[in-house]
Amino acid sequence: METPTNVTIKGILGILMASLDEENKKRVISLGMGDPTAYSCFTTTDVVQDSVAQTLESQKFNGYAPTIGLPQTRKAISEYLSNDLPYTLSPDDVYITAGCTQAIEVTISILAKPNANILVPKPGFPIYELCAAFRNVEIRHYDLLPKKGWEVDLNAIDELADENTVAIVIINPGNPCGNVYSYQHLKKIAEAAKRHKILVVADEVYGHLAFGENPFVPMGVFGSMVPVITLGSLSKRWLVPGWRLGWFITTDPNGIFKNAKTVERLKKYFDICGGPATFIQAAVPRILSDTKEVFFARTIRLLKQSSDLCFEKLKGIPCLTCPQKPQGAMSVMVKLNVSLLKDIRDDIDFCFKLAKEESVILLPGLTVGLKNWVRITFAAEPSSLEEALDRVKSFYQRHSHQQKVQNDLIL
Repeated sequence: METPTNVTIKGILGILMASLDEENKKRVISLGMGDPTAYSCFTTTDVVQDSVAQTLESQKFNGYAPTIGLPQTRKAISEYLSNDLPYTLSPDDVYITAGCTQAIEVTISILAKPNANILVPKPGFPIYELCAAFRNVEIRHYDLLPKKGWEVDLNAIDELADENTVAIVIINPGNPCGNVYSYQHLKKIAEAAKRHKILVVADEVYGHLAFGENPFVPMGVFGSMVPVITLGSLSKRWLVPGWRLGWFITTDPNGIFKNAKTVERLKKYFDICGGPATFIQAAVPRILSDTKEVFFARTIRLLKQSSDLCFEKLKGIPCLTCPQKPQGAMSVMVKLNVSLLKDIRDDIDFCFKLAKEESVILLPGLTVGLKNWVRITFAAEPSSLEEALDRVKSFYQRHSHQQKVQNDLIL
């Protein structure tokens, strides 16, 4: 079997699903994949579906789109993102991608050069490591600090960065930690990047999905201080991850990315990339302009409700400790104390045995860079989330040292 340290999140979740006991009659509850559409409470709004149906039925968008995206799509996204910035983006700053994953691949590829390294958070999203491996780019991990709300270890940035460092990746709101960075913390990150003369890659696929103390602040607000590449998509905020509509944005009012060589390299790279379907691109302007705030508010309400439930239920499972209540996004990292379990070696063993015995799927922390942690996706129906965590509690009780002591006393 392939080890979880060298497979993708989808790969390890597939292995976990394959390990399910066919004789176990319990329904499978997956809290491993960040796809909220698996649950009926998370559905997109009618205007989104109507917009796509309208463009498809028009038969005007059956041909190829320009490789960098339809002009009207680029314009609409530039206007949408400019609403949260102190300057105005141009359509020329926008490149349309097949989801945020392709935006990551494009980013790593254009930054690649001999001996280049990129600073990436731990825990983080493993696609960065996979893309970098194909481009011979070195990944250097900096820690996120659980006791400080998963803030960036800024001292580590100063220690890791050198003359070959080209960028630092910031994921905010945080996947897999469920954190949302404050304006002041983001400013300190921008200052560190400026100090080391590197750019910031702002992964904001969960942009605006914030429901805690800190509002979502796009990294692009610091674009005048340090050049920022912003990555995002429709996937999470509009609850359509399967549509694969993402973007790569140069949020850079000083025009560092505007030199002819960089623009030409970007355009040439997009010439070899296949973007999202033309009719979905064509629907974006109406989707961005006509989606009502009530839809976004409902999603935030559901996420807050489920995250609160998750946080409270975890308090009743002694082997799992949540260092901070989720503030945004759709998942949370939970510390696993294997010393309280009599026959569990680590997070991998925990997740495989949990899947087999309880038909509950959680993601081993090692997959996102932290051994003996577990990632739990809380974007689920409250009843399913509650049932899943009750099963985790039963699993703990069955495998706890305390249970072994009780059995010995009975014998």
